[in-house]
Amino acid sequence: MIVTRALSKSFGGVLAVDSIDLDVQEGERYGFLGPNGSGKTTTVRMLLGLVFATSGEIELLGREVPRRVGEALPDVGALVEGPAAYPHLSARTNLDLLDAAGPRGTRMSGRARRTRIDEVLDQVGLGGVGRKPVGAYSLGMRQRLGLAAALFGRPRLLVLDEPTNGLDPQGIQEVRQLLLQLNRGGTTVFLSSHLLAEVEQLCTRVGVMDRGRLVAQVAMDEVRRPTGRAVIRVGDPGAALALLDGRVAERSGDQLIVTDVPVEELTRRLVGAGIAVLEAVPERNSLESLVLALTGPGSDRVDGPR
Repeated sequence: MIVTRALSKSFGGVLAVDSIDLDVQEGERYGFLGPNGSGKTTTVRMLLGLVFATSGEIELLGREVPRRVGEALPDVGALVEGPAAYPHLSARTNLDLLDAAGPRGTRMSGRARRTRIDEVLDQVGLGGVGRKPVGAYSLGMRQRLGLAAALFGRPRLLVLDEPTNGLDPQGIQEVRQLLLQLNRGGTTVFLSSHLLAEVEQLCTRVGVMDRGRLVAQVAMDEVRRPTGRAVIRVGDPGAALALLDGRVAERSGDQLIVTDVPVEELTRRLVGAGIAVLEAVPERNSLESLVLALTGPGSDRVDGPR
């Protein structure tokens, strides 16, 4: 669905994207991560033909970008750098104009267009907005409208830049469930986000950018591999510490991180000693630990002299 080869972009003397090789397969939910200023948005804009690459190659749905990007875009839904809409018009009118501006031959009939507008507004939780102008929307409502616009043409590929920006926790969960549903129906999702916990729940694979370079491209199953340690919560932490002499690497309240003892053996020992085991699971690596290990500070950090 998305392939880049040695893709680079310079702005003057600044190398914003440095020879990256993306590979997003059909049916994936791909998370595109990295600090502010790492080159994520520049990359997304190049993928969509909004910015020309300095060097390298891009294929979007099998078409060369930018030369044949017009052939791919009817099958791509995108939300990049915030939603765009006419503030004095309603959501329905904005979506109506979006279809009218589409490529000739892809526009819907009046009845089909009205039906599709109702469908996508219901999908994103804006079915009851009526004629309220977009200028009166909250940030979260505008974000939902941008997502509705991205979904309007039933895309095979969704390219989303911070799609949950401005949403409350309930709204974030709703968008996650919607993206999972669309993916099950065959839509490939390419998602740039700073919400690592959300990406960890949603995505099947991730790419990590740092200072213009793609420093990792890995399946989430590999990211979440076991560390070899166990996480336990016990009724009597003091007694557990004494029993596990030297095997406890960390303690926080009633939670202990234990090394070199399998969970089953650990549980057997504790229960055999009369210590209540409230939880016992293998510790796993997290997406946050991977990203922090591979990236430096973002461009929005300004340190003073020491």
